[in-house]
Amino acid sequence: MNRNDATKQFHSGGDRLAELIDGSQQVELPTPDTDTPMVSRSVRLPLETYERVRAAADARGIGVTTLMRQWIEAGLADLDDSATVSLADVRRALAALSRPTAA
Repeated sequence: MNRNDATKQFHSGGDRLAELIDGSQQVELPTPDTDTPMVSRSVRLPLETYERVRAAADARGIGVTTLMRQWIEAGLADLDDSATVSLADVRRALAALSRPTAA
């Protein structure tokens, strides 16, 4: 049934549309990756910026939106002085402190 036929069925009050809906196959919805309620927002990015974000996400083996969410959370944590840093970043900083600097 195409859109026009479905619209006509809906407006005529016929049972055909209800029968089609009732007879449709059940669809499994994706399982959310968190129990925290989420809000979806749209962000416009230049193509080059998006490609850089996508490459960074791919390198980490995570999705683009997951990486963007992590960056936003890290930025917000930095604003309120409760910044979270990765263990790898801490190790690099400590290793840099133990190296002699050139005079």
